[in-house]
Amino acid sequence: MYDWAVIGEWVQFAVRWTHVITAIAWIGSSFYFIALDLGLHRDRRLESGADGEEWQVHGGGFYHIEKYLVAPARMPGDLIWFKWEAYMTWVSGFAMMVLVYYFGANLFLIDPAVLPLTVPQAVAISAGSLALGWLLYDRICKSRFGDDNTRLMIGLYVILVAMAWGYTHVFSGRAALLHLGAFTATIMSANVFFIIIPNQKIVVADLIAGRTPDPKYGKIAKQRSTHNNYLTLPVLFLMLSNHYPLAFATKYNWVIASLVFLMGVTIRHYFNSVHARKGNPTWTWLVTALIFLLIAWLSTAPMFAQDGKTGDITPSTADLRFAQAPGFHDVVSIVESRCSMCHAQEPGYEGIHWAPKGVRLETANEIAHEAERIYIQAGVTHAMPPANVSFIEPEERAKIVAWYRAATGRG
Repeated sequence: MYDWAVIGEWVQFAVRWTHVITAIAWIGSSFYFIALDLGLHRDRRLESGADGEEWQVHGGGFYHIEKYLVAPARMPGDLIWFKWEAYMTWVSGFAMMVLVYYFGANLFLIDPAVLPLTVPQAVAISAGSLALGWLLYDRICKSRFGDDNTRLMIGLYVILVAMAWGYTHVFSGRAALLHLGAFTATIMSANVFFIIIPNQKIVVADLIAGRTPDPKYGKIAKQRSTHNNYLTLPVLFLMLSNHYPLAFATKYNWVIASLVFLMGVTIRHYFNSVHARKGNPTWTWLVTALIFLLIAWLSTAPMFAQDGKTGDITPSTADLRFAQAPGFHDVVSIVESRCSMCHAQEPGYEGIHWAPKGVRLETANEIAHEAERIYIQAGVTHAMPPANVSFIEPEERAKIVAWYRAATGRG
């Protein structure tokens, strides 16, 4: 008989790994080409007619690179396109959202204390917000408001702050920050799919037809690429935030998310300035550190409880199934004696100052709510407790497994 909880864990692992691989490929190539473009020597008269050149050394070899402002005189036969990295990063990221937040909506996406949504409602709001975000952003970029890049960037930041506030008033804290990252990543990927690559294809088609390409297509693509440049680091922070309750499970989580975008600007400004040989603005690191300290302070003012709230959770239908399963009372006793000293609103274990990953296991409702996590972390595997510091016995792990499987019809 298949153990779907275990299979689900491995499917998530495979998809997450794919997401990390493609994200590394996309971000790596993006950062490289941004640094290359900013560092080109454009003060040299090149016989090829290129806009700039750069000599680089890596891996024991020397590379001579030239960039054409619009396009070369004729189309090369072995042109390499950088696009699949961006596409697959979004596809694998959305697949992770489906696996974790849509299939596990009652656990990770919906917080009745924030907004009592049904699963279909929550999923519709989630998917709809991603699509609406891109349409709104794209419309603004193509409007007269988007003619001024500085004004456009400020407008984009206002939209992101508004979305940060909005998501935290719809979803759980963890899901809110993750969705803000997905909202931003969708804009970035759509920039590549709908704007940057199509514009480059227009230029290629003009070259093949013997026409002179219009430079406006390159200008538009450069604007969207610049946005992606400054949004990358905040997206990485938001994607990692679901592992850190001090980021997502606080009263000021939307303010924290808003400040993260400012850190992305200061960090990228430093590297962009250095690559463009426009000085060494080390002040950006001080500003970044101060913003990060402000974030750290906000995360504990006040110290969080369950997604910034206190009190026991309201059991769902799924929770009741686990609470009514044979062996539940034994599991409650095991978890209370082996786990709740850390997984509590006020942990009693030395060195633990808040519940790891925001998971609290102090009441029967909370234990039933976290049934699958308990099963995977302390039943099927020995991941919890870490180093078995609370000396959970093999017989106790077996009781957890038997309880979960009985509740899911596999006992």
